[in-house]
Amino acid sequence: MSTSSSEAAVVAQLGGDAAELADRIVANRRRMHEYPELGLTLPRTQVLVLEELTRIGVDEIREGTGLSSVVANIHGTARSDGPARCVALRADMDALPLTEHSDLPFASKTSGSMHACGHDAHTAMLLGAAEVLVRHRSSFAGTARLLFQPGEEGYGGARVMIEEGALAGVDGVFALHVDSSSPVGTLLLRSGTIMASADTFGVVFRGAGGHASMPHLTRDPIPAIGPFIDGLSHAAARETDPDDRIVLSVTQVSAGTGMNIVPPAAECYGTIRALSRKGRALAHQRLRRVATGVAASRGLEVDVNIYDLYPPTVNHDDATEFVAASAEAVGLRVVRMPSPMMGAEDFSYMVEAVPGAIAFLGVRTSGGGPLHSDLMKLDESMLPKGSELHAAMALRFLGRGER
Repeated sequence: MSTSSSEAAVVAQLGGDAAELADRIVANRRRMHEYPELGLTLPRTQVLVLEELTRIGVDEIREGTGLSSVVANIHGTARSDGPARCVALRADMDALPLTEHSDLPFASKTSGSMHACGHDAHTAMLLGAAEVLVRHRSSFAGTARLLFQPGEEGYGGARVMIEEGALAGVDGVFALHVDSSSPVGTLLLRSGTIMASADTFGVVFRGAGGHASMPHLTRDPIPAIGPFIDGLSHAAARETDPDDRIVLSVTQVSAGTGMNIVPPAAECYGTIRALSRKGRALAHQRLRRVATGVAASRGLEVDVNIYDLYPPTVNHDDATEFVAASAEAVGLRVVRMPSPMMGAEDFSYMVEAVPGAIAFLGVRTSGGGPLHSDLMKLDESMLPKGSELHAAMALRFLGRGER
């Protein structure tokens, strides 16, 4: 996708515009950080987004019905030299069920809820981009569509938004995710699979309880937990192609009600990660095989339940190169990721539906923890740069129509 000299000149102006908006971008991020919300229903966050978009003067605003989403359109006014297109830029808005322990003056005021994955930054950056794009609407044809999405953290909000028509008529979709472990000034991305699938499981070993002094009269389910975990480790390490790796993690174990009671059941729960549909199916099969084998060897019954969450996130080749070129145009250093992250994203549903890509913006700062940490922090000086990149991608994608 080429860039004309006039478009390049406009892109060169975006940084100054975003810098002018830095205080507002940071303030919006802090407002959201203080009052994080979970899941698909984010009334306070939605109101903030709606107020800002109304102030900015976007052309159309639509609220979700099954979730607190916001979809906004900005129509370019440039003369079109070809069929006008539509590009979507997505920001997720929900927080994590985590109590913050940072020393920030704007730390979460909601116990048990924290913006530890940077979704507050994502939303603030996209709001900044909206204001920049409205200023430059005469420089592009077609439509920049802004997607403000709840429910990324395990609720599949992206899929609900797609079902409600958020991607109707969209020709390309892009997203930025902050990365508190990568240095400022960098943008990390890769073509193909960039993030893993994510599923959850629950396994219940059932035996027969009784008195702890007479275990021979019981069928104790607790000793099955260790071999089950070991079996999963073996399956991941010794039965899996390292180029199509899987991660099987037991994260919760529950059994027993008293020190002198052999319980009738022992439960364990966790997650399954894979880099391909084939690997995902094999991971499910191997988990079931290990659980069934361990139960049979100990005279137990077993219930295995696997809950599908998100497929792998697969960046489209052309879209990836487009993001890289846009990032370089605004002065970011592009870092090609040698392998995918094993974390997951429901942006995967969007790039299944429409060509697109997601990339990671480095925001590392001293004294901060990684993503999903109760100490997570980020360098807010990079937020205007994220707004600038969003706007640059939209302007470069749309230009004056299909070329």
